[in-house]
Amino acid sequence: MITKIKSLKSDEGFVKYFKNTSWLLTEKILRMIVGLFVGVWVARYLGPDQFGLISYAQSFVGLFTAIATLGLDGIIVRELVKDESKRDKLLGTAFGLKLIGGIAALLFLAVAVNFTSNDAYTNLLVFIIASASIFQSLNVIDFYFQAKVLSKYVVLANIISLFLSSIVKIILILYEAPLIAFAWAILFDSVVLAIGFVYFYSQNHLTLKEWQFEKRTAINLVKDSWPLILSGIVVMIQARIDQVMLKEMVDTKEVGYYSVALRLIEVFGFIPIILNNSLFPALANAKNISEETYRYRFLNYYRLSFILFIITAIPIFFFAEKVTILLYGVEYQPAGALLSLMAIRLFFTNTGVARGSFINIENLFRYSLITMTFGTIVNIVLNYFLIPHYQSRGAIVASIISFFITTFLIDIFYKKTRPNVILQLKGMLTFYKINPSTKIV
Repeated sequence: MITKIKSLKSDEGFVKYFKNTSWLLTEKILRMIVGLFVGVWVARYLGPDQFGLISYAQSFVGLFTAIATLGLDGIIVRELVKDESKRDKLLGTAFGLKLIGGIAALLFLAVAVNFTSNDAYTNLLVFIIASASIFQSLNVIDFYFQAKVLSKYVVLANIISLFLSSIVKIILILYEAPLIAFAWAILFDSVVLAIGFVYFYSQNHLTLKEWQFEKRTAINLVKDSWPLILSGIVVMIQARIDQVMLKEMVDTKEVGYYSVALRLIEVFGFIPIILNNSLFPALANAKNISEETYRYRFLNYYRLSFILFIITAIPIFFFAEKVTILLYGVEYQPAGALLSLMAIRLFFTNTGVARGSFINIENLFRYSLITMTFGTIVNIVLNYFLIPHYQSRGAIVASIISFFITTFLIDIFYKKTRPNVILQLKGMLTFYKINPSTKIV
């Protein structure tokens, strides 16, 4: 064991990715702590009804987020890993496309709100929150740092944004601000983060002035990303439609309970995102090394994902109600039972993120779109029948079933994804054999 640890320390690849992951983990832990403290305070201050309303507004906006992102995230990172000399054209073109996407999202929202039962006040909350998509176009800088495995700059920008945003929310609570002020705080958070990205980009002796929007590059990116755009829309519908339908079919208070449980479970969902951001370059490079190395890295990735699921899900399942009451108060007690049930979702979150890397590297975006669409349709249909009778519990069960279909069931019947399903199952059954050797990185 000591020899293995020494060999890992001497391996530059391992050290590089370990440091990168450590930065990401530090930021997410800090965000979890601060977010819990401030988020709980905000939820207690607003109460289930108002908290449910602003959560609904965020979820409704989330349905259109994929239009603003244009599915470019993984593609830009992949292309930067392949050829960094195209940096300025890739980032400049991606920025332009995301800016157009942000404007398009606002226009779609303007039409969509007419098909809801929202009043003018709720729609105002929606558009304030949605305006953040304009500033999020500068998040393309994050892609560069991901590709260079320099996540410390992304972390620093996020910490500054988190710190300032938290101070603003605390001030709003102390001065008994109305609900709409918290919607403005969400927009403020995106503005500060965008400024932070620009600052740290310049600190690396790089400038936005060198960015170039190239029509040919834009066309190629859109050709690659259009399945991801549609997939992203489908994913966001699958992830957020529960809260939208709960508001329309039950009430905002039920959305408040569901949102508290969802936010608590999402606190633990940061781990697979960290792993994916940090290990994706290594997984992509493995494809060029050998098929054996490629499969081995994914096998260990699935093993690690399953271990993390066990570590987090078991305590959540047994202590969910006590933790919910402790943090949010008796007023939010119904959210405790929901949190216990949501622990199962972590399995599909962990495995699904890892599967997403496989889909990206293998360029199976069109196939992914089909599976996501089918899973989302199942989710909506199940929500329609289960929510009236079981409310939030029905929505959770519907999500779990749809995630299972999307992540496993359909992949079994497609020859290009069947080997990956085998790796997923093998990873679960042999998680104790995880081997953190130099082959992983």
